[in-house]
Amino acid sequence: MDARPDVSPPLMGALTSHLTQGLVGHQELIERLLIALLAGGHMLVEGPPGLAKTRAVKWLADAVEGSFARIQCTPDLLPSDLTGTPVYHPKDGTFEFVPGPVFNNLVLVDEINRAPPKVQSALLEAMAEHQVTAGNDTHKLPDPFLVVATQNPIEHDGTFPLPEAQLDRFLLHVVLHLPDRETERQILDLVEAESQDGAPQAEPMSLDALAEARAAVRSVHLAPELRDYIVRLVLATREGAQATDIEHAVSPRGSLALAAAAKARAYLKGRDFALPEDVATLAPDALAHRMVLSWRAVAEGRRARDVVADILTEVEAL
Repeated sequence: MDARPDVSPPLMGALTSHLTQGLVGHQELIERLLIALLAGGHMLVEGPPGLAKTRAVKWLADAVEGSFARIQCTPDLLPSDLTGTPVYHPKDGTFEFVPGPVFNNLVLVDEINRAPPKVQSALLEAMAEHQVTAGNDTHKLPDPFLVVATQNPIEHDGTFPLPEAQLDRFLLHVVLHLPDRETERQILDLVEAESQDGAPQAEPMSLDALAEARAAVRSVHLAPELRDYIVRLVLATREGAQATDIEHAVSPRGSLALAAAAKARAYLKGRDFALPEDVATLAPDALAHRMVLSWRAVAEGRRARDVVADILTEVEAL
Protein backbone atom coordinates (compact mmCIF):
# COMPACT_ATOMS: atom_id res chain seq x y z
CA MET A 1 0.00 0.00 0.00
CA ASP A 2 1.09 3.56 -0.58
CA ALA A 3 1.57 6.11 2.16
CA ARG A 4 -1.51 8.24 2.72
CA PRO A 5 -1.21 11.68 1.00
CA ASP A 6 -3.43 13.59 3.44
CA VAL A 7 -2.98 15.98 6.37
CA SER A 8 -0.44 13.80 8.16
CA PRO A 9 2.89 14.88 6.61
CA PRO A 10 2.56 18.71 6.72
CA LEU A 11 0.48 19.30 9.84
CA MET A 12 1.54 16.41 12.04
CA GLY A 13 5.14 16.91 10.93
CA ALA A 14 5.02 20.56 11.96
CA LEU A 15 3.43 19.61 15.28
CA THR A 16 6.11 17.00 15.93
CA SER A 17 8.86 19.47 15.01
CA HIS A 18 7.49 22.09 17.39
CA LEU A 19 7.33 19.64 20.30
CA THR A 20 10.84 18.38 19.52
CA GLN A 21 12.18 21.94 19.75
CA GLY A 22 10.96 22.33 23.30
CA LEU A 23 11.34 18.79 24.66
CA VAL A 24 14.91 17.54 24.51
CA GLY A 25 15.38 13.78 24.75
CA HIS A 26 11.66 13.06 24.83
CA GLN A 27 10.96 11.60 21.38
CA GLU A 28 9.05 8.71 22.91
CA LEU A 29 6.91 11.04 25.04
CA ILE A 30 6.19 13.25 22.02
CA GLU A 31 5.11 10.29 19.93
CA ARG A 32 2.86 8.96 22.70
CA LEU A 33 1.24 12.37 23.22
CA LEU A 34 0.41 12.61 19.52
CA ILE A 35 -0.88 9.03 19.51
CA ALA A 36 -3.24 9.81 22.39
CA LEU A 37 -4.35 12.99 20.61
CA LEU A 38 -5.05 11.15 17.34
CA ALA A 39 -6.60 8.04 18.88
CA GLY A 40 -8.88 10.02 21.18
CA GLY A 41 -7.54 8.40 24.34
CA HIS A 42 -6.13 9.66 27.62
CA MET A 43 -2.56 9.34 28.84
CA LEU A 44 -0.78 8.91 32.18
CA VAL A 45 2.82 10.14 32.41
CA GLU A 46 4.91 8.94 35.34
CA GLY A 47 8.35 10.17 36.25
CA PRO A 48 10.46 11.99 38.85
CA PRO A 49 10.08 15.77 39.24
CA GLY A 50 11.79 18.00 36.71
CA LEU A 51 11.43 15.81 33.61
CA ALA A 52 9.23 18.29 31.68
CA LYS A 53 5.97 16.37 32.12
CA THR A 54 3.94 19.55 32.61
CA ARG A 55 5.97 21.42 30.00
CA ALA A 56 5.22 18.75 27.40
CA VAL A 57 1.46 19.13 27.78
CA LYS A 58 1.66 22.92 27.75
CA TRP A 59 3.67 22.85 24.51
CA LEU A 60 1.05 20.54 23.01
CA ALA A 61 -1.70 22.92 24.11
CA ASP A 62 0.09 25.84 22.41
CA ALA A 63 0.35 23.89 19.16
CA VAL A 64 -3.30 22.78 18.88
CA GLU A 65 -6.37 25.00 18.84
CA GLY A 66 -8.86 24.56 21.64
CA SER A 67 -9.11 25.36 25.32
CA PHE A 68 -6.61 24.19 27.93
CA ALA A 69 -6.73 23.88 31.71
CA ARG A 70 -4.30 22.66 34.35
CA ILE A 71 -5.49 21.09 37.60
CA GLN A 72 -3.00 20.79 40.45
CA CYS A 73 -4.19 17.92 42.63
CA THR A 74 -4.03 18.16 46.42
CA PRO A 75 -5.53 15.97 49.18
CA ASP A 76 -8.19 18.61 49.97
CA LEU A 77 -9.42 18.90 46.37
CA LEU A 78 -13.19 18.50 45.95
CA PRO A 79 -15.01 16.95 42.99
CA SER A 80 -16.72 20.28 42.32
CA ASP A 81 -13.29 21.92 42.01
CA LEU A 82 -12.82 19.68 39.00
CA THR A 83 -16.25 19.37 37.44
CA GLY A 84 -17.98 22.60 38.44
CA THR A 85 -21.04 23.22 40.56
CA PRO A 86 -24.59 24.61 40.36
CA VAL A 87 -24.80 28.20 41.62
CA TYR A 88 -28.03 29.51 43.16
CA HIS A 89 -29.46 32.85 41.96
CA PRO A 90 -31.67 34.23 44.75
CA LYS A 91 -33.34 36.85 42.53
CA ASP A 92 -35.25 34.33 40.46
CA GLY A 93 -34.71 31.22 42.58
CA THR A 94 -32.88 29.29 39.84
CA PHE A 95 -29.65 27.34 39.67
CA GLU A 96 -27.01 27.85 37.00
CA PHE A 97 -24.27 25.30 36.43
CA VAL A 98 -20.79 26.86 36.38
CA PRO A 99 -18.42 24.50 34.53
CA GLY A 100 -15.14 23.51 36.15
CA PRO A 101 -11.70 23.17 34.53
CA VAL A 102 -12.52 19.70 33.17
CA PHE A 103 -14.69 21.41 30.54
CA ASN A 104 -11.76 22.03 28.22
CA ASN A 105 -10.37 20.29 25.16
CA LEU A 106 -7.03 19.48 26.79
CA VAL A 107 -6.86 18.97 30.55
CA LEU A 108 -3.60 18.48 32.45
CA VAL A 109 -4.14 16.77 35.80
CA ASP A 110 -0.88 17.23 37.70
CA GLU A 111 0.02 14.67 40.39
CA ILE A 112 -3.25 12.79 40.00
CA ASN A 113 -2.33 10.38 42.80
CA ARG A 114 -2.59 13.28 45.28
CA ALA A 115 -6.30 13.69 44.49
CA PRO A 116 -8.66 11.97 46.95
CA PRO A 117 -10.80 9.02 45.76
CA LYS A 118 -13.94 11.14 45.28
CA VAL A 119 -12.10 13.40 42.85
CA GLN A 120 -10.60 10.42 41.05
CA SER A 121 -14.10 8.97 40.72
CA ALA A 122 -15.44 12.20 39.23
CA LEU A 123 -12.56 12.27 36.77
CA LEU A 124 -13.25 8.63 35.87
CA GLU A 125 -16.77 9.51 34.69
CA ALA A 126 -15.44 12.42 32.64
CA MET A 127 -12.75 10.27 31.00
CA ALA A 128 -14.96 7.26 30.35
CA GLU A 129 -18.25 8.89 29.36
CA HIS A 130 -17.13 12.37 28.20
CA GLN A 131 -19.73 13.85 30.51
CA VAL A 132 -20.15 15.25 34.01
CA THR A 133 -23.10 14.66 36.32
CA ALA A 134 -23.95 17.50 38.73
CA GLY A 135 -27.07 16.98 40.80
CA ASN A 136 -29.75 15.63 38.50
CA ASP A 137 -28.24 17.07 35.34
CA THR A 138 -25.68 15.61 32.96
CA HIS A 139 -23.40 17.94 31.00
CA LYS A 140 -21.49 16.89 27.89
CA LEU A 141 -17.78 17.65 27.67
CA PRO A 142 -16.27 19.35 24.60
CA ASP A 143 -15.03 17.42 21.60
CA PRO A 144 -12.13 16.73 21.36
CA PHE A 145 -11.48 15.94 25.01
CA LEU A 146 -8.08 14.70 26.17
CA VAL A 147 -6.83 14.17 29.72
CA VAL A 148 -3.09 13.94 30.35
CA ALA A 149 -2.35 13.08 33.97
CA THR A 150 1.04 13.08 35.66
CA GLN A 151 2.26 11.03 38.60
CA ASN A 152 5.33 11.26 40.80
CA PRO A 153 6.64 7.78 41.68
CA ILE A 154 9.09 8.77 44.42
CA GLU A 155 6.72 10.28 46.98
CA HIS A 156 3.94 8.29 48.61
CA ASP A 157 3.01 10.32 51.70
CA GLY A 158 -0.39 11.94 51.25
CA THR A 159 -1.12 10.10 48.02
CA PHE A 160 -4.01 7.92 46.89
CA PRO A 161 -2.93 5.19 44.45
CA LEU A 162 -5.11 5.04 41.36
CA PRO A 163 -7.50 2.06 41.39
CA GLU A 164 -7.31 -0.45 38.55
CA ALA A 165 -10.57 0.84 37.04
CA GLN A 166 -9.07 4.31 36.77
CA LEU A 167 -5.79 3.08 35.29
CA ASP A 168 -7.68 1.07 32.71
CA ARG A 169 -9.21 4.27 31.31
CA PHE A 170 -5.82 5.54 30.18
CA LEU A 171 -4.95 4.59 26.62
CA LEU A 172 -1.23 4.72 27.42
CA HIS A 173 0.94 4.85 30.53
CA VAL A 174 4.36 6.34 29.79
CA VAL A 175 7.23 6.02 32.27
CA LEU A 176 10.03 8.60 32.05
CA HIS A 177 13.61 8.21 33.29
CA LEU A 178 16.39 10.63 34.17
CA PRO A 179 18.40 11.85 31.15
CA ASP A 180 21.98 10.92 30.29
CA ARG A 181 24.93 13.35 30.25
CA GLU A 182 24.47 14.55 26.66
CA THR A 183 20.73 15.11 27.02
CA GLU A 184 21.24 16.94 30.32
CA ARG A 185 23.60 19.37 28.58
CA GLN A 186 21.13 19.90 25.72
CA ILE A 187 18.41 20.71 28.25
CA LEU A 188 20.65 23.29 29.90
CA ASP A 189 21.49 24.85 26.53
CA LEU A 190 17.80 24.98 25.59
CA VAL A 191 16.74 26.73 28.79
CA GLU A 192 19.59 29.22 28.46
CA ALA A 193 18.58 29.99 24.86
CA GLU A 194 14.93 30.45 25.85
CA SER A 195 15.91 32.83 28.64
CA GLN A 196 17.62 35.02 26.05
CA ASP A 197 15.37 34.73 22.99
CA GLY A 198 12.12 33.30 24.32
CA ALA A 199 10.42 30.05 23.36
CA PRO A 200 9.50 29.53 19.68
CA GLN A 201 5.84 29.96 18.78
CA ALA A 202 3.88 27.50 16.63
CA GLU A 203 1.00 27.98 14.22
CA PRO A 204 -1.77 26.08 16.04
CA MET A 205 -3.32 23.09 14.33
CA SER A 206 -7.04 23.74 13.84
CA LEU A 207 -9.67 21.49 15.40
CA ASP A 208 -11.03 20.80 11.90
CA ALA A 209 -7.61 19.53 10.80
CA LEU A 210 -7.41 17.42 13.95
CA ALA A 211 -10.83 15.93 13.20
CA GLU A 212 -9.63 15.05 9.68
CA ALA A 213 -6.50 13.43 11.07
CA ARG A 214 -8.54 11.40 13.56
CA ALA A 215 -10.83 10.21 10.77
CA ALA A 216 -7.76 9.19 8.74
CA VAL A 217 -6.41 7.25 11.74
CA ARG A 218 -9.66 5.33 12.06
CA SER A 219 -9.35 4.26 8.41
CA VAL A 220 -5.79 2.91 8.82
CA HIS A 221 -5.78 -0.75 7.81
CA LEU A 222 -5.32 -3.33 10.57
CA ALA A 223 -4.74 -6.67 8.87
CA PRO A 224 -6.45 -9.79 10.29
CA GLU A 225 -3.05 -11.29 11.07
CA LEU A 226 -2.15 -8.19 13.07
CA ARG A 227 -5.42 -8.37 14.96
CA ASP A 228 -4.60 -11.99 15.81
CA TYR A 229 -1.19 -10.85 17.08
CA ILE A 230 -2.82 -8.30 19.39
CA VAL A 231 -5.26 -10.88 20.73
CA ARG A 232 -2.46 -13.40 21.34
CA LEU A 233 -0.48 -10.80 23.29
CA VAL A 234 -3.46 -10.05 25.51
CA LEU A 235 -4.36 -13.71 25.97
CA ALA A 236 -0.79 -14.39 27.08
CA THR A 237 -1.58 -12.38 30.22
CA ARG A 238 -4.37 -14.86 31.03
CA GLU A 239 -2.82 -18.18 30.05
CA GLY A 240 0.66 -19.48 29.38
CA ALA A 241 4.08 -19.11 31.00
CA GLN A 242 3.70 -15.53 32.21
CA ALA A 243 0.13 -15.86 33.50
CA THR A 244 1.37 -17.40 36.77
CA ASP A 245 2.84 -13.99 37.69
CA ILE A 246 -0.41 -12.16 36.97
CA GLU A 247 -3.29 -11.95 39.43
CA HIS A 248 -5.58 -9.83 37.24
CA ALA A 249 -5.01 -10.12 33.49
CA VAL A 250 -5.58 -7.54 30.76
CA SER A 251 -9.23 -7.05 29.78
CA PRO A 252 -10.56 -6.64 26.21
CA ARG A 253 -10.11 -2.90 26.66
CA GLY A 254 -6.38 -3.57 26.38
CA SER A 255 -6.84 -5.11 22.93
CA LEU A 256 -8.87 -2.13 21.77
CA ALA A 257 -6.35 0.34 23.17
CA LEU A 258 -3.37 -1.40 21.58
CA ALA A 259 -5.13 -1.57 18.21
CA ALA A 260 -6.11 2.12 18.30
CA ALA A 261 -2.63 3.20 19.36
CA ALA A 262 -0.96 1.07 16.66
CA LYS A 263 -3.15 2.66 13.97
CA ALA A 264 -2.27 6.16 15.23
CA ARG A 265 1.45 5.34 15.21
CA ALA A 266 1.21 4.03 11.66
CA TYR A 267 -0.46 7.28 10.63
CA LEU A 268 2.31 9.32 12.25
CA LYS A 269 4.82 7.30 10.24
CA GLY A 270 2.99 8.21 7.01
CA ARG A 271 1.46 4.77 6.47
CA ASP A 272 -2.18 3.78 5.93
CA PHE A 273 -1.52 0.32 7.36
CA ALA A 274 -0.20 -0.83 10.73
CA LEU A 275 2.78 -3.16 11.18
CA PRO A 276 3.78 -5.63 13.92
CA GLU A 277 6.46 -3.09 14.86
CA ASP A 278 3.73 -0.61 15.82
CA VAL A 279 2.07 -3.15 18.09
CA ALA A 280 5.29 -4.37 19.73
CA THR A 281 6.56 -0.82 20.33
CA LEU A 282 3.38 0.28 22.08
CA ALA A 283 2.52 -2.93 23.94
CA PRO A 284 4.37 -2.01 27.19
CA ASP A 285 2.66 1.40 27.40
CA ALA A 286 -0.76 0.01 26.43
CA LEU A 287 -0.86 -3.20 28.46
CA ALA A 288 1.41 -3.03 31.53
CA HIS A 289 -0.81 -0.70 33.57
CA ARG A 290 -3.86 -2.89 32.88
CA MET A 291 -2.57 -5.92 34.79
CA VAL A 292 -2.01 -6.65 38.46
CA LEU A 293 0.90 -8.91 39.40
CA SER A 294 0.64 -11.63 42.01
CA TRP A 295 2.16 -11.05 45.42
CA ARG A 296 4.83 -13.64 44.67
CA ALA A 297 5.91 -11.81 41.49
CA VAL A 298 6.06 -8.50 43.34
CA ALA A 299 8.11 -10.10 46.12
CA GLU A 300 10.56 -11.34 43.49
CA GLY A 301 10.98 -7.81 42.15
CA ARG A 302 9.02 -8.39 38.95
CA ARG A 303 7.32 -5.45 37.26
CA ALA A 304 4.40 -5.45 34.86
CA ARG A 305 6.65 -4.13 32.10
CA ASP A 306 9.00 -7.05 32.65
CA VAL A 307 6.09 -9.42 32.10
CA VAL A 308 5.06 -7.63 28.89
CA ALA A 309 8.67 -7.78 27.64
CA ASP A 310 8.74 -11.54 28.21
CA ILE A 311 5.39 -11.95 26.45
CA LEU A 312 6.69 -10.02 23.43
CA THR A 313 9.65 -12.40 23.29
CA GLU A 314 7.47 -15.51 23.50
CA VAL A 315 4.60 -14.53 21.18
CA GLU A 316 5.38 -14.63 17.46
CA ALA A 317 4.27 -11.59 15.51
CA LEU A 318 2.88 -13.41 12.47
